[in-house]
Amino acid sequence: MKNILLRNIALLSALIIGVLTYLQFNGWIPVPASILTATRVLLLLPMFWFGWQARSLTTWVFIAMVAGVVIGVDFPDAAKGLNVTSKLFLRLVKMIIAPLLFATLVVGIAGHSNLKQVGRMGLKAIIYFEIVTTLALFIGLAAINISQAGSDIKKPATIEKPEQMPDAGKHFQIYEIVPENIAKAVSENNVLQVVIFSILFAIAISMCAEEYKKPVVRFAEILSEVMFKLTNLVMLFSPFAVGGAIAFTIGSMGLGIFRNFALLLLTLAGALLFFLFGVLLPIALYFKVPLKKFLQAVEEPVSVAFATASSDAALPKAMSAMEKLGVHKKVYSFVLPMGYSFNLDGTTLYLSLAAIFVAQASGVQLPFSTQLYILLTLMLTSKGVAGVAKASFVILLGTIATFHLPEWPVYMIFGVDAIMDMARTSVNVLGNCLATVIIAKSEGEFVEGV
Repeated sequence: MKNILLRNIALLSALIIGVLTYLQFNGWIPVPASILTATRVLLLLPMFWFGWQARSLTTWVFIAMVAGVVIGVDFPDAAKGLNVTSKLFLRLVKMIIAPLLFATLVVGIAGHSNLKQVGRMGLKAIIYFEIVTTLALFIGLAAINISQAGSDIKKPATIEKPEQMPDAGKHFQIYEIVPENIAKAVSENNVLQVVIFSILFAIAISMCAEEYKKPVVRFAEILSEVMFKLTNLVMLFSPFAVGGAIAFTIGSMGLGIFRNFALLLLTLAGALLFFLFGVLLPIALYFKVPLKKFLQAVEEPVSVAFATASSDAALPKAMSAMEKLGVHKKVYSFVLPMGYSFNLDGTTLYLSLAAIFVAQASGVQLPFSTQLYILLTLMLTSKGVAGVAKASFVILLGTIATFHLPEWPVYMIFGVDAIMDMARTSVNVLGNCLATVIIAKSEGEFVEGV
């Protein structure tokens, strides 16, 4: 009863902070800014007290997000220096990913020696990924055509290419899925290349005599267990990274960016919600996924993905969550990293939406046949770009160049990309977790209630 009361007080405090911030932003509250700042800081205290009592990492992640908003709004100069926390956290996570993937894949494949099952899972996963991402593309296309979010955008008198804009000349080549140097693949955190090497290594182990196979698999089992323990240690730092990332975003960009691109942000949010409830939910119900347990399992990796806008940051925790949910190691170790290259639902939806937004902003009326051609192009180009920095922008720039559209609307989108990236990355992680459970159920490798 005490914890429920504390939780309700904490949620009420978060709600009041949000309302005060919204009213202040719109100039609807005639109170000095210093009083609003003091009020928001004081309202954080019951939230911190609840977090201390609950001792839940998910709770602390939520509290850190609210605290990040307060710091970003009320102490923007200090907030601009907090990006270091998220950068440190992402480095720690990237340190874990390669050995964790290697160990879990080797155990999952070589430890069970069923190579036919590996091939069957791969085929099922590819078919599932292609169907779901194609639906995401059509939803993004429909959403932007309904909202016409780009129609009222005016070209600025002067607009320059952002310094951190990715190089559109970087294109994915099929041979790049194979690492020429595994150490290089690990150092560059190229998930797809690490997965390919690990699968081939595991298959080679399966072909060895038992006397050679057993010690290698045992080593992988030990390494896997150690890496999961290390993951738990690293994740203790996630609330600091989450708070720092949110504070930095708001402190650097301000809340005014929400007003300038409100329709675009609402269009993306609406499209993602429609995808969640119109596509993923029916799929989950059809395959009889235990929704309550599933949502409880994924809430932490999804919240980390949302706050850090990084799928990498959520991968180790997502793998741990799938294991606790009841998915066998040989399934989640194979399907999850594969999905990071071929099943980016949120990013795929965003790409179709953004491409048509660029056309609308530049005053180009695209016939429906051309829009379908753009979708076909994105179906091919949006696959397998793991390891490319700002991959979504690389694909977007390449696509609009193909259809001779101007680049300046993309530069404007880049300004609010940090906000949109949070939403689409969380959908990416949620979609991949659901795909993993579905493949596991289809293979009889899901034990509910574990």
